[in-house]
Amino acid sequence: MSEAKGRGRGFASMDREKQRLIASKGGRAAHQVGSAHEWNSDEARAAGRKGGATNRRAPSRSETAS
Repeated sequence: MSEAKGRGRGFASMDREKQRLIASKGGRAAHQVGSAHEWNSDEARAAGRKGGATNRRAPSRSETAS
């Protein structure tokens, strides 16, 4: 997407490749200083369960009422 929307300012208006470059620099810096989160298998399993449960939940009555 070469056209910027709105005023063309900020991270969201950058092209995807530039966003990826900036984000990867931040990730590398966090790992170098030791502040990056590293998932263990138990945390990853719990996050997968939580995400799957969110997608499969039944709609509430207020969402189905018209």
